[in-house]
Parts: sequence; C-alpha cells; structure tokens
Amino acid sequence: MPGVWDSFSSSLPPIPEQRENQPSPIFPRGKSWQQEVPDRCVRAESSDCESLDSSLSCEGDAEYLDEVSLPDFDLLNDPEDELLCNDLMKLIQVSLNKANINSKRCSRLVMPSQLVTQVSKELLHLAYSEPCGLRGALIDLCVEQGKGCHSVGQIAVDPNLVPTFQLTLVLRLDSRLWPKIQGLLSSGTSFTPGFSQSLKLSTGFRVIKKKLYSSEQLLIEEC
Repeated sequence: MPGVWDSFSSSLPPIPEQRENQPSPIFPRGKSWQQEVPDRCVRAESSDCESLDSSLSCEGDAEYLDEVSLPDFDLLNDPEDELLCNDLMKLIQVSLNKANINSKRCSRLVMPSQLVTQVSKELLHLAYSEPCGLRGALIDLCVEQGKGCHSVGQIAVDPNLVPTFQLTLVLRLDSRLWPKIQGLLSSGTSFTPGFSQSLKLSTGFRVIKKKLYSSEQLLIEEC
C-alpha cells in the first residue's frame, strides 16, 4: 500500500506555499476597507479645509481683487451697494448740472450714458474691499479745465457714517468742444441771467483713492 500511495501523491501538483508578507490585491493586510475609507476621507477633508482657510485670508482676497477685471465684478457686487451707487450717480449728475466753471455764466455739465456706466462700475470696484462698502466713501467731484482742475463739490455717500476712504473723481470736458469752451471762457460779453451752457463730458476720467484709516499710498485708476 505505501508504494501505491507514494506513486499517487507524486502525480499531484505541488501545493503553493503561503507567503506571510504578500499584500492583499485590494486592501492592506491588517486593515479592513471600513477602516481605510474613513481615513482617506479625513485626509481629504483636512486638505479641503486648509485650502479653504487660505482662500479666505486677507492676503488671498487682496491678490484676487488685483487680478479680477471690472466685468467680473458684476458677479461680486453687493446688491445694496449697487442700489446705493445708482442713487449716488444721480446725485453726481445733479451736482454737475449746477456746476459753475465759468464766473460769467452757469455751465451745465452733461454725463453721457457710457460715462455714467463706467464711473458706476469703477466706484463699486474701489469700494468692494472696504469695510463699510460704498457707504464709507467721501467723494470729491472735479472737472479738468485746461491745465487746471475745477472743484464741483464734495459728496458724503452716508452722512451718518464716518468715512473710511476718499475718492477724487476727475472728469474731463470733451476735447472736441475745447475750442468753443475757450471762446466762452475768454468772452467778456454779458449774458442773459439764468442762461446756461450745456457742456458734454468726455468718457475718459480718473479716480484717486485714499484710505482714511491707513497710511497706504494713493491708488490712481485711469479710465
């Protein structure tokens, strides 16, 4: 009998040896998949939180604002600031209508619709990073007159709030009208009382921003 068993067992294929250090094809030895998946989720959540914290930092916001173009601010503007800006633009136009850049006659300065839109976007852009938004703005309104600059008036957006930043809005007269304007300014002829001359403003302008709570340098935006 032993000879028959020996011959039979020799014909069987050899049994492979079990390797103790051979890893499982899916999950590591000694840890179930229920343990492995939560560990990965924790690492992912930690990574997401770190990236979120960095994106909410003041420095990150400052760098982001520098890179965002004006059209992109249509998605970032505060709706309250937008309504406030509409009222502010109406007030600016009223001030320009009453401007007196010529001592001999009253001059009615007119803002074209394109200029109104551009100034509105620029004011919202400059107010976006301010703690009180546009409500904290103090606006000096000026009009370039030849080589000089004529002050039209000053507007506190919210008189009940201490201003946090100052904006000097410098508008320009339409260059195509300048020969006519020079003639009006140099003329010594008397005019009918109450008569006003309408002067159209150029679509180009300049805004100078100064933070009233900081010693930062002036920011000049040329548009």
